[in-house]
Amino acid sequence: MGADTALISAVRTGLTELADPVRAAAMQAYMKSAMPFRGVPKPQRSVLMKGVMSAHPLPDRVTFTATVRRLWRDAEFREERYAAIDLSGHRAYRGWQGPGLLGLYEEMIVGGAWWDYVDELAIRRVGPILRGDRAEVTPLLLRWATDPDRWRRRAAVICQVSAKEDTDRVLLTSVVEANIGDPDFFLRKGIGWALRDYARTAPDWVREFVTSHPDLSGLSTREALKHLS
Repeated sequence: MGADTALISAVRTGLTELADPVRAAAMQAYMKSAMPFRGVPKPQRSVLMKGVMSAHPLPDRVTFTATVRRLWRDAEFREERYAAIDLSGHRAYRGWQGPGLLGLYEEMIVGGAWWDYVDELAIRRVGPILRGDRAEVTPLLLRWATDPDRWRRRAAVICQVSAKEDTDRVLLTSVVEANIGDPDFFLRKGIGWALRDYARTAPDWVREFVTSHPDLSGLSTREALKHLS
């Protein structure tokens, strides 16, 4: 089966009706986006998507995947891509989340190539799939961590943010060490974020990690130790 075109049409129609050209220009400038915005803030988009997804339930995983992909690929406004991400994480389809969706999320991470897309996908989609199937997903993330694409690498670094006690320290160490010398801002910031988040669960481990890795950038170190006395 193909994508649910009625759902996609409802999303586009709803965003058009909520459009605010003045806000759109400001949002595009803030996000430094080549793709234009409709000017629909997240709270309004969330209400729209709740109604659309309730009115257009998807019957199976194939239709779900095709609909997310079509909404993402054919997007003309940035909120349409946000809507694709919203749809991908809808609670009604939580049971379909698994390693089989990682190809879709990888396409969105690489094609989106900016933090507003990548962070949500890495933490809210890739992370839970990792925790549900470490044996299959860990090798993929290790490959992402050394990939030429910086957004695959950032996703590998930050995907365990919010995992708390379920954090795989060995994996976290590997993906950070693979990127520790990279000068890219988003990677350095991501490393610091991943360590800072885990410091809430394991502060002593993070302190020791920072101490034993003097080659961490100043940005990564400051972020990692931000909430530690």
